Amino acid sequence: MRTSAKLAIVALLALGLEGCASAPMEYSEMPRKTGRSVVQNENQKPLQCVPYVREHSKVKIFGDAYTWWDKAEGKYPRGSAPENGTVMVLHDYAGAERGHVAVVRNLVSAREIRVDHANWLNDGSIYVNNPVLDVSADNDWSQVRVYNIKTSGWGSKVYPVRGFIGSGSNVGDDEDRPDLMARLGGGNPGIRALVSEIN
Repeated sequence: MRTSAKLAIVALLALGLEGCASAPMEYSEMPRKTGRSVVQNENQKPLQCVPYVREHSKVKIFGDAYTWWDKAEGKYPRGSAPENGTVMVLHDYAGAERGHVAVVRNLVSAREIRVDHANWLNDGSIYVNNPVLDVSADNDWSQVRVYNIKTSGWGSKVYPVRGFIGSGSNVGDDEDRPDLMARLGGGNPGIRALVSEIN
């Protein structure tokens, strides 16, 4: 009788937890667009995300990345969906004072964008045309995964998104993009482009 009671309890517990589970999304079948990968600084001080985004977008906010969303209020449009030229603000993924900002450069599909940003892997590198995938259950860009260009695979961590600052009219000038400078052979001689295809 004790074994039957234990099995019944396990069955009830499993049924109760079933309501909490959701069907997993298949990210490998999402459409992707090939593109340029990483630009690294050589013989220079490692670059942080905030000064990079400030220089390569029309959003001119100062202070740590986690403060940008609040500081943008009343100065720049804020929204929950990406547009070309907006600044994506990640927040609270490793504590309340941990944030990251990146410039949206391309809308690939309803669930994938490309961003330019610096110091994503805490190495001071500049990442250009880096894929970002919306993995939120409601397709509302509240949670994303970032493609790891160095390992050629989607990162396993899900990052909360505070929102997007700016509007389509805030797109920066093409000559400010290091991928274009590298392709044309111009720009700072201390910058080296590491190119790989993103499939």
